[in-house]
Amino acid sequence: MSATKMDWNDLRFFLTVARTQSLTKTAEAFRVSQSTVSRRIGMIETALRSRLFVHHQTGYFLTDAGRDLIRYAEEVEEKVLLLESKIAGCDLRPAGTVRLATAATLASHLIIPALPRFADRFPDIRLEIITGINSVSVTRHDADLALRLIRPEQNSLKIRKAGRLQSAVYGSEDYLSQHSAPDARPLEGRRMIGWDSAYAHLPAAKWLSETYPYSRSALVVSSLDSQIAAVRAGLGLAVLPCFIAAHYCEMVEVLPAKNVFSEDLWLVSHADLSASTRVRAVSEFLLEILSEGGLT
Repeated sequence: MSATKMDWNDLRFFLTVARTQSLTKTAEAFRVSQSTVSRRIGMIETALRSRLFVHHQTGYFLTDAGRDLIRYAEEVEEKVLLLESKIAGCDLRPAGTVRLATAATLASHLIIPALPRFADRFPDIRLEIITGINSVSVTRHDADLALRLIRPEQNSLKIRKAGRLQSAVYGSEDYLSQHSAPDARPLEGRRMIGWDSAYAHLPAAKWLSETYPYSRSALVVSSLDSQIAAVRAGLGLAVLPCFIAAHYCEMVEVLPAKNVFSEDLWLVSHADLSASTRVRAVSEFLLEILSEGGLT
């Protein structure tokens, strides 16, 4: 029995159902009937001998096989669009999904606030941000792109230094006015917001324990947002990223970054995605907002 072959037209139907989670919307987009859409999906499933969608009351959702296929389908889509663009002599509009792995700090305080501008500029790119970066591998294609604080070692990756994340010690104006200290020893007599022992590996926690091992703790927390809230509440001092502290007018730099520490930021992608217009669009946007945020 000969194997059934797929064609690009069927993949277009698959991608639209995956993005809209609806046969009805896909049918409207292609001006065909729902039964035609269903038949097209069935042809791909027959060719692959795999079920691609699970139908729930709320829509059509990808199976594991469907999630595996969508990456390749989007690559085919982009190559077809690129070919059409070159033949037509017009610019290609980046489209498709890009999965970005990064630290929660960068996602919440730098990237997400800038996304309305990104959406206006690239309306056809669907960005997925994953912040559990310890379990996410660009090498395994878990993500298309990563913005990391540790430089990967794999040779198969395209790695670019994207910027530098500086940290300093901050306190609120009220706390500093109520707890004076000599200019030469600005931490003397002042309490620190510490990190829970489970986070002792973090650079801020390591710097504090190594540089000021006998500092008095006002509070121990397990997240950066809690550190920020504690400083703003006037509980004590904390080591915070400078680009975040700059957003709070009540925060005062007590010990500058040159006396604390800095970390390099690395933009990482898989080598075989270096020509992808959608990945390149996200990469260039990240470099742009890093520069605007003073992280370069």
